[in-house]
Amino acid sequence: MSTEHNKINQPLNPEHGVRDADHPGYETTDVNVNGIAVFLAGLFGSVLIFFVFCFVLGKVINGAIKKEDGPVNKWSQNVDYSGAAENAPRQDMASAAEMEQKQLQQITQTFPAPRLDIDDGEQSTADLHAREDLLLNYYSVDNGTIRIPITHAMALIAQQGLPVEQAGQKTETAMFGDDNPVILAPLTTGFARTGYELDVIAAREQKLAYNRAESAENTDPGAAK
Repeated sequence: MSTEHNKINQPLNPEHGVRDADHPGYETTDVNVNGIAVFLAGLFGSVLIFFVFCFVLGKVINGAIKKEDGPVNKWSQNVDYSGAAENAPRQDMASAAEMEQKQLQQITQTFPAPRLDIDDGEQSTADLHAREDLLLNYYSVDNGTIRIPITHAMALIAQQGLPVEQAGQKTETAMFGDDNPVILAPLTTGFARTGYELDVIAAREQKLAYNRAESAENTDPGAAK
C-alpha cells in the first residue's frame, strides 16, 4: 500500500520539478521587442498597401465604366438622385429594387420626348379623357373663344336649330339602286372609359367617401356613440 501511495503522489513529469542551471523555472531572456515591432510594421504596411491597391483598382474600374457609357448628353445622363450623385453626402445603401425605381424615375423624367408608354398608354389615355372632360363639360375662354358645356350647346341647337342649305335641283338622273341617305342617331356616344380609369375613379370615390365619413365623425362625436 505504501508503494502505491508513493507512486500516486509522484509528479507525472519529474523533469518539471528539477531546478538547475538549465531549468531555472522562469524565462531567462527578455521579450523580443524588435521582432514585435517589425511584425506590427509589416502588418500595418500590408493593410495600407491593400487599401491603396483597392482605391486604385476602383478608380480604374470607374474610369472604364465612364468611358464605356460615353460622354454625358441628352440621351445619356449620370444618376444624380440622393446618395448616388458625385461628391454628394453618402447615405445608407438602398436595396436593389429601390435603386432601380429611382433610376427608372429619373430616366422617365429626363429622357427626351417622344417617349414610349411604359404602362400600355393607360395613364396617357386617362389624361386625354380628363382634358376632354374639361373642354366638353365646363365653361372656358381660350384666346377670345368662349367654350360652353356640350350639353348646353346641344340644348341650344335643339331650340334654335341649324341653318339648312337649300337643296338645288337635281341635274343627274338617279340610277338603279340609288337611295337618299338617312342619318340615324347613334345608339351610344362612342365614348367608353378604360378599365384603368374605372379603377382609378372607384378608388377616388372610396377615398372621398372615407374622408367625408371621417370628417363627419370628427365634427359630431356624439353620432358615433
